[in-house]
Amino acid sequence: MAERNSTGLLMMMMEPTPAIAMTLPAEVREKLAELELELSEGDITQKGYEKKRSKLLAPYIPQIQGVDPSLQLDHRIQASSQAPPAGSKQNKSRTPNTRDERFRSDLHTEAVQAALAKYKERKMPMPSKRRSVLVQSSVEACTPPDTSSASEDEGSLRRQGRMATSTPYQGHAHAHASVEHWFNRVIQGSSTSSSASSTSSHPGGRPHNTTNNTNTTNTSSNTTSTAAATTTNPNASTATALADLMAHTQLDNHSAPPDVTGLSERSLHAGERSQVASVRGLPRGYNHASVMETADGVPVSSRVSSKIQQLLNTLKRPKRPPLREFFLDDFEELLDVRHPDPNQPKPEGVQMSPLDGESMGVISNWPPSLLASLQRWGTTQPKSPCLTALDNAGKPVYTLTYGKLWTRSHKLAYTLMNKLSTRNEPLLRPGDRVALVFPNNDPVMFMVAFYGCLLAELVPVPIEVPLTRKDAGSQQIGFLLSGCGVTLALTTDACQKGLPKAQTGEVVTFKGWPRLLWFVTDGKHVVKPPKDWYPAIRDASNEIAYIEYKTSKEGSTMGITVSHAAMLAHCHALTQACSYTEGETITNVLDFKRDAGLWHGVLTSVMNRMHVISIPYSLMKVNPLSWIQKVHAYKARVAVVKSRDMHWSLLAQRDQRDISLSSLRMLIVADGANPWSISSCDAFLNVFQARGLRPEVICPCACSPETLTVAIRRPPETGIPPPGKAVLSMSGLSHSVIRVDTEEKLSVLTVQDVGQVMPGALVCVVRVEGTPYLCQTDEVGEICVSSSTTGISYYGLPGMTKNIFETIPVTASGSPISDRPFTRTSLLGFVGPDDLVFVVGKMDGLMVVSGRRHNADDVVATALAVEPMKFVYRGRIAVFSVSVLHDERIVVVAEQRPDASEEDSFQWMSRVLQAIDSIHQVGVYCLALVPANTLPKAPLGGIHISETKQRFLEGALHPCNVLMCPHTCVTNLPKPRQKQPEVGPASMIVGNLVAGKRIAQACGRDVAQLEDNDQFLYMQDVLQWRAQATPDHPLFMLLNAKGTVASTASCLQLHKRAERVAVALMEKGRLNTGDHVALVYPPGIDLIATFYGCLYAGCVPVTVRPPHPQNLATTLPTVKMIVEVSKSVCILTTQAITKLLRSKEAAAAVDVKSWPMVLDTDDLPRKKPPQIYKPPTPEMLAYLDFSVSTTGILAGVKMSHAATSALCRSIKLQCELYPSRQIAICLDPYCGLGFALWCLCSVYSGHQSILVPPLELESNVSLWLSAVSQYKVRVTFCSYSVMEMCTKGLGSQTEALRLRNVNLSCVRTCMVVAEERPRITLTQSFSKIFKDLGLSPRAVSTTFGCRVNVAICLQGTAGPDPTTVYVDMRALRHDRVRLVERGSPHSLPLMESGKILPGVKVIIANTETKGPLGDSHLGEVWVSSPHNATGYYTVYGEEALHADHFCTRLSFGDTQTVWARTGYLGFLRRTELTDASGERHDALYVVGSLDETLELRGMRYHPIDIETSVIRSHKSIAECAVFTWTNLLVVVVELEGSEQEALDLVALVTNVVLEEHYLIVGVVVVVDPGVIPINSRGEKQRMHLRDGFLADQLDPIYVAYNM
Repeated sequence: MAERNSTGLLMMMMEPTPAIAMTLPAEVREKLAELELELSEGDITQKGYEKKRSKLLAPYIPQIQGVDPSLQLDHRIQASSQAPPAGSKQNKSRTPNTRDERFRSDLHTEAVQAALAKYKERKMPMPSKRRSVLVQSSVEACTPPDTSSASEDEGSLRRQGRMATSTPYQGHAHAHASVEHWFNRVIQGSSTSSSASSTSSHPGGRPHNTTNNTNTTNTSSNTTSTAAATTTNPNASTATALADLMAHTQLDNHSAPPDVTGLSERSLHAGERSQVASVRGLPRGYNHASVMETADGVPVSSRVSSKIQQLLNTLKRPKRPPLREFFLDDFEELLDVRHPDPNQPKPEGVQMSPLDGESMGVISNWPPSLLASLQRWGTTQPKSPCLTALDNAGKPVYTLTYGKLWTRSHKLAYTLMNKLSTRNEPLLRPGDRVALVFPNNDPVMFMVAFYGCLLAELVPVPIEVPLTRKDAGSQQIGFLLSGCGVTLALTTDACQKGLPKAQTGEVVTFKGWPRLLWFVTDGKHVVKPPKDWYPAIRDASNEIAYIEYKTSKEGSTMGITVSHAAMLAHCHALTQACSYTEGETITNVLDFKRDAGLWHGVLTSVMNRMHVISIPYSLMKVNPLSWIQKVHAYKARVAVVKSRDMHWSLLAQRDQRDISLSSLRMLIVADGANPWSISSCDAFLNVFQARGLRPEVICPCACSPETLTVAIRRPPETGIPPPGKAVLSMSGLSHSVIRVDTEEKLSVLTVQDVGQVMPGALVCVVRVEGTPYLCQTDEVGEICVSSSTTGISYYGLPGMTKNIFETIPVTASGSPISDRPFTRTSLLGFVGPDDLVFVVGKMDGLMVVSGRRHNADDVVATALAVEPMKFVYRGRIAVFSVSVLHDERIVVVAEQRPDASEEDSFQWMSRVLQAIDSIHQVGVYCLALVPANTLPKAPLGGIHISETKQRFLEGALHPCNVLMCPHTCVTNLPKPRQKQPEVGPASMIVGNLVAGKRIAQACGRDVAQLEDNDQFLYMQDVLQWRAQATPDHPLFMLLNAKGTVASTASCLQLHKRAERVAVALMEKGRLNTGDHVALVYPPGIDLIATFYGCLYAGCVPVTVRPPHPQNLATTLPTVKMIVEVSKSVCILTTQAITKLLRSKEAAAAVDVKSWPMVLDTDDLPRKKPPQIYKPPTPEMLAYLDFSVSTTGILAGVKMSHAATSALCRSIKLQCELYPSRQIAICLDPYCGLGFALWCLCSVYSGHQSILVPPLELESNVSLWLSAVSQYKVRVTFCSYSVMEMCTKGLGSQTEALRLRNVNLSCVRTCMVVAEERPRITLTQSFSKIFKDLGLSPRAVSTTFGCRVNVAICLQGTAGPDPTTVYVDMRALRHDRVRLVERGSPHSLPLMESGKILPGVKVIIANTETKGPLGDSHLGEVWVSSPHNATGYYTVYGEEALHADHFCTRLSFGDTQTVWARTGYLGFLRRTELTDASGERHDALYVVGSLDETLELRGMRYHPIDIETSVIRSHKSIAECAVFTWTNLLVVVVELEGSEQEALDLVALVTNVVLEEHYLIVGVVVVVDPGVIPINSRGEKQRMHLRDGFLADQLDPIYVAYNM
């Protein structure tokens, strides 16, 4: 209790209560108020504020401590039970006759604080961000505030009580808050920097979870504090400070959170993988202790995985909507359709009856049109003041009299009608539309131009001044002007000078705008009409008088036409409703170009000869009190304001001493329909009642652009019922039902009425969607009005006009309620008791999430009630919904204060999520924070919502913090697929036979019939034979980067060099036959010669890619590993590489002392070996082929002499290779088919190979294609990475290549060597780009090989072209193939992987049952062929594990044949084409590697499909890779562009994966280009990437953990 007491005192000191406040001298109180204002406007930091404040209060603190004890006790109880929200009951001095005991704003703030207190702060992993991004965003954030940065309903948005009190002294418990902020910082550790670690392993691997003791929740709401894992900090002082704090917190020693994923055996191996090597080998020997392990044996890289674990723990909380339990294993995966909750509230009232306004009074001398009254006052009362304009200092600049208004508009009308012409034709005809472009501080010129147009029978279209070419929404205004056929714009001289100009000096044409003539309406440009000229003043008709624009929810702009009759009737109705009398004075703070500002301040005022004092927006920003001062100075009877104007004036209470508002009879609140207007009204009344403001004067009204004024509270003298107020249940409202609630509930909405219906109008409320049925009395719907005062259409949009302006409401039985059409107001509301109209929201802000309705404004208000002043810059928050996966998802975007820290932002974000969740029972999909002043602005300072939404969807918002919560709010995913018990293989075959399907089996041509020489050939024999038979026949030609020949080798030269190598191995190396030798050479002829040298000496060669001198740390360990794993006893290499292997840099990466013997082959003696080794049987091992698979596993396969020879024979037959042929090879020569083509095929078939090392393309991209053209090559091979380099590097240079005579028409086949699904988009774009250079579109094809057989398919020279089919991606996830038409939704193009090689048989087998599958069924590709590898070569005799990869049999059907499993999913499909032998051609389609597939939600995903979607989602994503970690999908994207785009990608990536794959992304990692590792074949190494991510080695720009 003592602790609580002291805190109570502390709060007492910090927060002068009303009683104390009164004891402070007036000047101190005034200074405090100034401080408060500075803080709220962002002119001073929180810290500076606290410092100055405590300095001011210091002398008075003793007095404060001696206050009445009962007061203090009251405070303490409050403090201990719940954090008092700023400005709650205790610290308000109340005037006795306020209208209500509690303000709406407090109510809301308290509700939010209470809601937050319910949650113990949930642990959420903080996103990590690279320092540069932090720095950069903070620099941006410090830009000086833009002049128009205040938000539309800005100040008034802040529902917190800070402004809503009569005394400005209620700050948060500041001292405590700052200590507490520090406490959070210490506990959280520096989790913003991407290298610091925020968890530490305590002994036993148990992180202590520090949670705050419940009785310390006595400060403001930020004490429901972080429970992030503590960091053990070496810094002693921090540690002791932490210890002191710990004394006040209870330590719960939780054990490590359990891992939610049952780890399979395979992922446990993952923990034992080598961390040094850049490849993860099969051997288990390299276990580095650097991998931290948690108690349950899962490897953890301290920071990343602890965050992921934290995320998993957060996700383990059950989702709220209970999922209905049914499982569909059908193609059409149904999204879970939300079924209405049977317990949800339903309307119970009777059907409402339409509501009639009082009838329009008949006035004897009522003018026949508005222009008639202008003429009347202009001629009879010319001296009478009409409009006073003020400058930014609040001084009157000019007063327009009725006489002046009449003569000046008269002059302008004459000029427009008679003096503007083009080619002797008048420029304007009656009824033409004219744009009015006037700044907000020049009402006089606007009024003259408006009435000038009306007198000239032109239709004015008032719009905002376009400031820059990129104004938010400016393009839409352009569409409106084009749609209205506007050719002329009127403006002022000053404004015209300020508009951006083109070089000719004319005003530029803004984006999307029509070409306009600009006419300046200042005096010198208008002409005095002749004496006898008078404009025709007709009675009000249904012709269009003016067009007012409005922007829809989607951002499109419509022009609403108002007729002369409606304009007159509306003035009449307003005059009657507001009891306007002739000559009254009215202050107008609103925009005079549209809406209530135009209706009251320009139109109705002229009707009644009133005097308008127009307050410009710029003045309000400098001096928020200006309007009140003007009411006082001019003794104005009426003021027209918005709730934010009342709100702002409360901020500036220091100047309110000698002001009286007693002259006001009506304070019209134009946006009285806002959810926060009631708090502004109440707070305003509370403060200004003492200065003569009468409570009944406040008159909220509701209006909409289509229907003009809908309802307004009448002034008190009309004998109306008292104003009403409703406290409604939010959850009821979300079901469109009105349930009055007690005020104690958390989630309530308090609304005030907007008075009675306008005179002469008929109002009803109809259902929002579908047929406009009348609502029941307790149901919320859209308010509709039938009256002579509404707009008549959307200009040029007849379809929309019909929907909105000609609605026929019907009763439940379907009969129309009236013969007059109604206009929809886009206001949501109901009719309450006493026929008062209540508005609870707008259609534009309506968000329907899972069938429940939420209002954007309400969500904004809730977000602002979470510590508004501290965090959100000037209250600028945008809330909108985006449609993702067939439902709306709520997005909240806020501008954060420039000085906010990362921890602040993250804490604020997590609180907002909780507050919205508690109060609205709805999840937020995405919460983004942008730097101050960066959201697009509407003309008068508000946020341009549709533009913000557009930027969000385009990825152009550039947030500085993002939190996505798809896990919590996407609840309509399809059910996880339940695996059905498998059908047995026998029934499968029977089923296929019954269905008439053949078994999926195919084979290449039969080799036996094709070969003439039946004797078996060893490769070394072939070379010797060629050296004798055709000694000078050229076999190899190596090109360098310049395209010149670097070296060549004929049959004899190669044989001689091989002999020398053999001698060196026998003599220098003293090797025995069968010893393994590593060949570490750059791509070249040396590599080939040493390979044959090894065969001559009877050794087994292993080709190894040499280490990269600039990147030894990652490439050398791979070399070391292959050398060790292959048990090589000797390394053959060049002198340069020998030095490199022994260098100092190498010693840093590996243990250089443990290298086996290294022989350099640069200068070998010319000797002949005594004899050349002849293997006893062809089954002997010829060479080892080591390669890193795409899953990052280093696998070496054993190739026998028989297989080697068979492989060469197959390729020779397929590609028709003879000694007279030349082929060009641009591949790496170290493994797979690349090695075979480079080292084996030329020797076997005798053709010449032009060797182009892919590395040389980095300095000369066109090298390969130029060589192909120069040597007129018919057959060429490349890899995907080479093809990509050519596509990207030469795409724009085809013209230059043509000028250099590059011609590719000689190419018959260009084959991409690959071990993956064909990359169809890449091959197609390659074909398209180089078509101009004569490349035949049929030439490009792909090959397919894998570890068990390096060449299964190869297009070759004969046979039909590769075919492409389209399959349903959703069916693939269920392991099914469903062929669809091109372009159908979810279709995926698959290209055949070339023709099956001679001697190769392929079958498709079920992965589980190992039974054969039917045609067009997806299964594992099995292969049988004489050139299959004989097995893996591994260290620890793990052959048994993989034996079935190389020799496996079907479980049913043909059980004799021995097959090798490729590990790839694919299917066979018989096509209509015939192959060379005249048979129908069977095409093999490879879908992807089984090891790579992701098992998620019971379905099988191929990473490449998800990656393709992601790359498409934003132009700056260069590359993408996905993998899973503990059942979370991790997406890594490479950002090509500025780092500020990094956070834009998070939402786009999450959206696209949800939409197209029905998966929720767990983590989005944004990295620099080039971070995703690829192997020599250009395949992504996703598992390396995963290891790098978990070991925190990627140096990401940003990591977002989706909740």
